[in-house]
Amino acid sequence: MSDQEQNESMITMDHAEISELLPHRYPFLLVDRVVEVQKGELIRGFKNVTINEPFFGGHFPGHPIMPGVLIVEALAQVAGLLGLKTLGEERARNTLYYFAGVDKARFKRPVMPGDRLDMEARYLKDKGGIWRFACEAKVDGKVVCQCEVMCAERER
Repeated sequence: MSDQEQNESMITMDHAEISELLPHRYPFLLVDRVVEVQKGELIRGFKNVTINEPFFGGHFPGHPIMPGVLIVEALAQVAGLLGLKTLGEERARNTLYYFAGVDKARFKRPVMPGDRLDMEARYLKDKGGIWRFACEAKVDGKVVCQCEVMCAERER
């Protein structure tokens, strides 16, 4: 691996950098940190799931579980960050990624308060501004969700 490739794989993003690229804000920003980006290939990030999440009050009282649709949304946000980082700073400032679809979604185990949701998205292909990513979420190294996510690239 060349020095440039190694530096690109060492890209990390904190909350401020994530907020520069994604339009989402509390309570719908579901990525706390990105720990690795390999442009055009993969991204790894996480969300710390706390009892303070607004959805836990109703899902489910006495047995809080993170809704599967929000796990998929978190994966779509990570995938969107990979697409935006792949485009480069110039194009990313003028581009939004819309969640365009999900295929092959499978949920293996529940996500609960206190869990750290580790997420990974791998670039599969893009065609006509539609990007496809293979996504996986884990807690404590165990798969909780797998799916393919599609994002539509659009100018702001």
